Amino acid sequence: MKRVTLVVALAAMSTFVAGSVTAQTLKTVRDRGALTCGVSQGLPGFSTPDDRGNWTGFDVDFCRAIAAAIFNDPAKVKFSPLSAKDRFTALQTSEIDVLSRNSTWTMLRDTQLGLNFAAVNYYDGQGFMVRKSLKVNSALELNGASICTQTGTTTELNVADYFRANKMKYEVIAFSTADETLKAYDAARCDAFTTDVSQLYAMRLKLAKPDEQMILPEIISKEPLGPVVRQGDDQWFDVVKWTFFAMINAEELGVTSKTVDEALKSTKPDVRRLAGTEGNFGEQIGLTKDWAMRIIRHVGNYGESFERNIGSGSKLNIDRGLNKLWSKGGIQYAPPIR
Repeated sequence: MKRVTLVVALAAMSTFVAGSVTAQTLKTVRDRGALTCGVSQGLPGFSTPDDRGNWTGFDVDFCRAIAAAIFNDPAKVKFSPLSAKDRFTALQTSEIDVLSRNSTWTMLRDTQLGLNFAAVNYYDGQGFMVRKSLKVNSALELNGASICTQTGTTTELNVADYFRANKMKYEVIAFSTADETLKAYDAARCDAFTTDVSQLYAMRLKLAKPDEQMILPEIISKEPLGPVVRQGDDQWFDVVKWTFFAMINAEELGVTSKTVDEALKSTKPDVRRLAGTEGNFGEQIGLTKDWAMRIIRHVGNYGESFERNIGSGSKLNIDRGLNKLWSKGGIQYAPPIR
């Protein structure tokens, strides 16, 4: 009996040591002095560089939020633009510290690539965009259509499943990058363009005649999008997922980038734990007591980031839909800081 207990204890100790050995990402980022974040190669509203190389967008904000939590400086980020084909490899080979690039959480990606999805920061679904001149009002009217899509994504399988389930014929015309796919659609090389609906809104802005396009009503898949990290470093996994949870909790508690100072004086237990004036929650994951306030002060809460980049305050003007807080009719929900 004693021997069994010893074996179990040694196994547990070896697991703990192994986990400690691999908990290096936060230290590496600190020693480097900046976070390296993988983003898209240019998707309006989500991650786009200007002429001077300054990146903005919903996914970019999340990278800046992590940097704010660690350095108290949202500018300490190096952005690495990645294609859909290269994004996971770049993370696996430690070319980047975190991937924040409209990537769908699937079972295969979560279990077979050595990666962990930290959270769902945008609940999306795949749809279709067509030219109004095609006089199609439903995806069910696309029998025999040619469909432009991007390789290395979940869209090809979703299209195959949808057309097979509805006993329709189609032709896929696939390209390696999003821009190539969009150019082909704009040149009328295909009848429809398919990708996540959020991307359709963003890509439509790039077309020569955006007003002559329409996004069909059907949503043919579940596309939970979110940031990704490597497996084996639980501390870094915690830092990334709780950065997101802090932004959700802040919105729920009414703490914004403009009310941070008021939150620091609050007597409400939930707000005090978020603000770091009660408990040592930030220190438990290798950060400071005010880690969450750093995020909110520099980047804002989830709602602020959403509306600024892709919601009512942006050109995309995407309705929050499922991405509303659970208390507002949506399904965005974060574990409590306690």
